[in-house]
Amino acid sequence: MQKYSVIVFDLGNVLIPFDYSRVIDKLNSINDGLGNKFSKLYMENYEYHRNFEKGLINKTDFLNTMLNWLEHKISVEEFCKIYSDIFTLNEKVISLIPSLKKNYKVFLLSNTNEIHEQYGYSHYDFLRYFDKIFLSHKIGAVKPEEKVYRVVESHSQKPSSEHLFIDDVIEYVEGAKKCGWDGIQFKSYEQLLTELKFRNIILDGIV
Repeated sequence: MQKYSVIVFDLGNVLIPFDYSRVIDKLNSINDGLGNKFSKLYMENYEYHRNFEKGLINKTDFLNTMLNWLEHKISVEEFCKIYSDIFTLNEKVISLIPSLKKNYKVFLLSNTNEIHEQYGYSHYDFLRYFDKIFLSHKIGAVKPEEKVYRVVESHSQKPSSEHLFIDDVIEYVEGAKKCGWDGIQFKSYEQLLTELKFRNIILDGIV
């Protein structure tokens, strides 16, 4: 039987669903078409976003670029709040963490940036449940790069095969599997529960 000692959760769209359309709508309400223009520039320059998540671009430079795209119609503080007002809580999935923590090390591994961390989700109480939080902008790499998974292993001090990764993006799950982990592509709470039970993961108090 497969032994698991470490369960690693992704953050966005697993524990906290996000919706960027809220950013576009808010910007459009400030100035007609501003959100649509910003969204187009953001997607055309997605590598810039990714490099910010890797910590390769500093916060000041990123914000300067964003405000240029927005024609300086809002302040830095307004941008940070609007840009980060995209998250909601998946309470059902969050409820699994305290139960899992009784029998496993529970980590968080997320591709994210420091603005979203500071303004978007750092205040969420459930983060205290995790034994360790690994954020791409602090690691200097993003999923599915091997480095992010190995950084987790270096902290857990457990064999690769004892790690179970839960992420909504199949490429990131496959990246974990290439490192010798097991992985589940998250689709729904019910599906995740089925996958965990199939692996005989102990879930105290969860029916």
